[in-house]
Amino acid sequence: MIVFDQVSKRYEGGHEALSSVSFQLDKGQMAFLTGHSGAGKSTLLRLVTLLERPSSGQVRIDGQMLNRMRRKDIPYFRRRIGVVFQNHQLLMDRTVFDNVALPLAIEGEAPNEVGRRVRAALDKVGLLNREKYLPMMLSGGEQQRVGIARAVVTKPKLLLADEPTGNLDPVLSREIMNLFAEFNRVGTSVLVASHDLSLIARMRYQVMTLRHGRLIQTPDGSIPMELEV
Repeated sequence: MIVFDQVSKRYEGGHEALSSVSFQLDKGQMAFLTGHSGAGKSTLLRLVTLLERPSSGQVRIDGQMLNRMRRKDIPYFRRRIGVVFQNHQLLMDRTVFDNVALPLAIEGEAPNEVGRRVRAALDKVGLLNREKYLPMMLSGGEQQRVGIARAVVTKPKLLLADEPTGNLDPVLSREIMNLFAEFNRVGTSVLVASHDLSLIARMRYQVMTLRHGRLIQTPDGSIPMELEV
């Protein structure tokens, strides 16, 4: 599903955010991406969604070479990827239903289909009875669930999450991570960037660790001892 082959990303001024990163996330696999602040986690996710392009190396998503993708094709490519953000990025003046429906509206889905799929997504995250609420009426954990429902409503093959539990307490963090595991169990490939090492260790999925832009290899995919909490 995701293949990085000797990928580096350098910014103006010479800062190298990623250096010769290579890894593969297979279809239907779930993995965590961790590392210190500034290690390159967000940059890696931005390369997957084509918000950035690599300075060198190759990125392939579901067999498609991103380096060769034309600018006009990028919006269509992004529709195949669900993205969950730490700060939710919800429209605060729109209802929960409207927030989740937004990707489908952009795709031009019929109203009946939009209603069916939005309510199915809200049901999966336990918020079916909140569809008429405004986001400000919800707790932080519920707002994050709305963001997840919006990310999966288009039935993406790949789900990305960038620090999705950064603002949540430990109990809510586990609930959110378990939601990602549930989507993975039905075949969605999932990559979660997180600094919550103790929670990641309990989830028992593959872990990829970045340190100063380089991927640290461990034989069993565990968290390197010097990074454990």
